[in-house]
Amino acid sequence: MGYLLHETVEHGANEFVLGSIHVNGIEGFWSVVKTRLSKFRGIRKSHIYLHLKECEYRFNHRHENIYDLLLLNLRFSPLKYS
Repeated sequence: MGYLLHETVEHGANEFVLGSIHVNGIEGFWSVVKTRLSKFRGIRKSHIYLHLKECEYRFNHRHENIYDLLLLNLRFSPLKYS
């Protein structure tokens, strides 16, 4: 289904990083989501999925130029009007 293998760290053994696995990823993501969504002062329940997907995309590509990625995506998958 495209999901990555979920690995964990053992906090009880004072383990917080195991190679590239660490706890800051999900905490950082939710920090980005809360900051971004707070600007809207509330959103419709029917739109939450779209906002979360946008935040996911931005978070996963945070070290890249989002504008260039958007143009590249639109070039190869243009929006279709019906």
